[in-house]
Amino acid sequence: MNAADRRTQPTNAHMLPDEDMCEWYEQVTQQIARIRRIGKELFEVAECIVIVNDGVQAFPAIGEQPSAALTLCRNLPVPDGAMVVPDTCLDWSMSQQPAVAGVPHVRFYAVHPIRNGEHAVIGSVSLVDYAPRLFPESAQQLLADLAALVERELHLQVVNASQLDLQKKNRSLRRKSLIDPLLGTWNRGAIMRILSIESNRCDKQGIPLSLVVVDLDFFKRINDTHGHPAGDSVLVKVASRLRSCIRPQGALGRYGGEEFLVVLPGACHETAMAVAERMREAVAAQTEIIDGAIHHLTISAGIASTALFPAASTEELISRADVALYAAKDAGRNRVIQAMPEHA
Repeated sequence: MNAADRRTQPTNAHMLPDEDMCEWYEQVTQQIARIRRIGKELFEVAECIVIVNDGVQAFPAIGEQPSAALTLCRNLPVPDGAMVVPDTCLDWSMSQQPAVAGVPHVRFYAVHPIRNGEHAVIGSVSLVDYAPRLFPESAQQLLADLAALVERELHLQVVNASQLDLQKKNRSLRRKSLIDPLLGTWNRGAIMRILSIESNRCDKQGIPLSLVVVDLDFFKRINDTHGHPAGDSVLVKVASRLRSCIRPQGALGRYGGEEFLVVLPGACHETAMAVAERMREAVAAQTEIIDGAIHHLTISAGIASTALFPAASTEELISRADVALYAAKDAGRNRVIQAMPEHA
């Protein structure tokens, strides 16, 4: 199977963009950094450190430069409630820590736990300074408030992440509802909607709109002789070859069983004819061997364009393209015919 036979999903402007979940995590990281700056200025300490590790998120953020104070806070157990050590040199367990006994000689330490929605401890907010100090109850309450701010940000992060995930799943479901599950092209409802949208856009911009109705010749013979699985395989290959001939701004949809509708915004009738001829040649270029039998696949196509029918509605364009398609069938198939005004 060559590249043209690989199934291709609809692409280009008609696709819905996908949300980047990392963007929200970056926003939360920045908000945590703001809370740390507030804590540092509010308590006039050397560092305010937020550590979170709930199995999903981790702060400080990956890539943040470690410090001796950060290492100290990570090494110490997180208490169930607030804890204050006014002078670390007078606390035996703290005095044994490398960052206390040596550089940078931490002398003050205060910590408050951070809890998740289930009230489990998942981190801490710590204050570190290099001189001993008193820490009254009013300051302890402010530290608790700071921890509550972190908890709120984490909670919002979880809620928003869930919402983004739900939106992503909804977009995926909606997209699946617009795509033919076998061919990966737009289904009939989707291609008709695209046609309507592009018709309005082209009309406002004063540019032509062309469409091509394509039908696979003698497809019923393949189904009747070799069965529907073989017919499905042929349709997948034909759809891929048709799609390879369309520019990104065009759209391909399954209009019926073996019938396709191609929407070409901005294309005049000459351009549409060239596209249809490329599609015809792409389908006919390769034979298919099914159950040992050689099949020469061909298509017939009808074209209609607002360049020749400027006042035509989308329904009229499709009708005229259908008439041209049947004329191509009657003329022997494997050909493209363009709808022309009656007076021409």
